[in-house]
Amino acid sequence: MEDKYLQLFLDETSLYNDIVLGHLLPSSWWVSLPRFFQTWLRNYIAGTLLYFISGFLWSFYIYYLKRNVYLPKDAIPTTKAILLQIFVAMKAMPWYCALPSVSEYMIENGWTKCFARVSDVGWFAYIMYLIAYLVVVEFGIYWMHRELHDIKPLYKYLHATHHIYNKQNTLSPFAGLAFHPLDGILQAVPHVIALFIIPTHFRSHIALLFLEAIWTANIHDCIHGKLWPIMGAGYHTIHHTTYRHNYGHYTIWMDWMLGTLRDPEEDAFEKVK
Repeated sequence: MEDKYLQLFLDETSLYNDIVLGHLLPSSWWVSLPRFFQTWLRNYIAGTLLYFISGFLWSFYIYYLKRNVYLPKDAIPTTKAILLQIFVAMKAMPWYCALPSVSEYMIENGWTKCFARVSDVGWFAYIMYLIAYLVVVEFGIYWMHRELHDIKPLYKYLHATHHIYNKQNTLSPFAGLAFHPLDGILQAVPHVIALFIIPTHFRSHIALLFLEAIWTANIHDCIHGKLWPIMGAGYHTIHHTTYRHNYGHYTIWMDWMLGTLRDPEEDAFEKVK
């Protein structure tokens, strides 16, 4: 990849650093840092803000404004449970932010199949590549998540940290990032692997990585959205209570194809029989 084209990636990441760090920190705190650490610091601040803003807004809506509408009173998590989730997530956040920092470093050095502008490929190709990217990510996260359950040492030492939240009244939007750091990184790695397989729009890749904070908040709120084929909170709550179903991320398709799908409405019907 030509140096002139790689400069487009460098210019874009510099812009992101200026927007986040330039508005929130004195320049003397970050301008002298090596580029990689500027990127990590920007990702850490942006990721932390996104986690707290999305978590608080989501919790305020479902637990206060719509109290007893979406969830019965006994399904609302305690303040203690939410604070524990925040504590676990914030311990892991510095490590989580290393992954997008590494992916940006590889992109800036031309090691991936990323492209900088939609006009480089055209809108039709962009949409096809985006769909292919999401398919690779869905496939990768399904198998990574499933193996974190099936390989006993991985479950015991990594994934079990997240599965202490195994009832409705222990799950909340803040549980979405409450993982062992290595567990969270492993489940996000398919986003980076996809860059070496699928031509990917750089800005879309970064946006999808950070939108994970919002998506994971959504699937841990225990509210069944009933939007087929989306792997919403109704499906993911079952995953937290049975441990053997609904490993998928965005959709139910991988679970449906591989026989690990459990439908929330059928599950509720079975419980009242």
